[in-house]
Amino acid sequence: MKNEPLLLPTPQGLFCPAGGFHIDPTRPVARALITHGHADHARAGHGAVLATARTLDIMAIRYGADFTARQQVARGTLRIGPVTVRFHPAGHVLGSAQIALQAQGQRIVVSGDYARQPSPSCEPFEPVPCDIFVTEATFGLPVFRHPPPQDEIARLLASLRAFPDRPHLIGAYALGKAQRVIALLRQGGYDGPIHIHGALTRLCDYHAEQGIDLGTLLPATIERGRKLDARIVIAPPSAFAATWVHRFRDPVIAHASGWMAVRARARQRGVELPLVISDHADWPDLTRTIQDTGAGEVWVTHGREEALVRWCSLNGIAARPLRLVGYEDEPA
Repeated sequence: MKNEPLLLPTPQGLFCPAGGFHIDPTRPVARALITHGHADHARAGHGAVLATARTLDIMAIRYGADFTARQQVARGTLRIGPVTVRFHPAGHVLGSAQIALQAQGQRIVVSGDYARQPSPSCEPFEPVPCDIFVTEATFGLPVFRHPPPQDEIARLLASLRAFPDRPHLIGAYALGKAQRVIALLRQGGYDGPIHIHGALTRLCDYHAEQGIDLGTLLPATIERGRKLDARIVIAPPSAFAATWVHRFRDPVIAHASGWMAVRARARQRGVELPLVISDHADWPDLTRTIQDTGAGEVWVTHGREEALVRWCSLNGIAARPLRLVGYEDEPA
């Protein structure tokens, strides 16, 4: 139907009627296009999944090879019915992509989660001109301005020098953040072994297989009742609520997340060394990206929607909050 919207929000997530597919649906659907491998965007059980090769690999690692009945690698420009589809790098995690849809002279770009700060562990963000830009707003308040990640790594290295006898335990999400912190440490000149929690092993192995330099990684496993002699240990945030942490002697507790800019969150987690390292765009990068796309209309899917919608209005850009549920603040 000629006047049918190219994309619209539904209880399952964003839906393209002409193509018969959803983007990052929050429950199983017949056909899903997936922006990246984080669990709040990539779920098992869809009839068919179209995604980048790396996102498909990551979904198989996390959910098993039978996570979908059919899968297709997004390469180049594809046609799904009357709709042209192309995936573009999002700079969020390995394999992450924005999805551009075009039909009847209109182009919509769905960002998924994205970051503009360069990362050594994934492809850089690529601005895509469009008519409608569908953006996240995880850090969609003017107060959020991420420092250069190299500065945060310098703080970590300074702490290692100041406390050489204390192991540094760093909380980092298993997909993306852990590998980014490790790669940044290598770029910062740290060439010693880094110990990792078992929950990170398979994804770290996959990043290394894809050419991401993570250096020497060792398992952070020790016999019960003994202490592990390690300078840097990286684990998922959930591990810090377990007795696993008690195996380390007087550790420096660190956490890598954009939310560490909120000092109250750091205190609540018992974090001694908050590292403001985020895989999401901050306020300046959210607004810059909207300008870079040249979009005349902006939809905000999740996060701090109202402030970004207000900024668009003040700058003469039509905008609406979608208030999609099922996409989480953590990790960031």
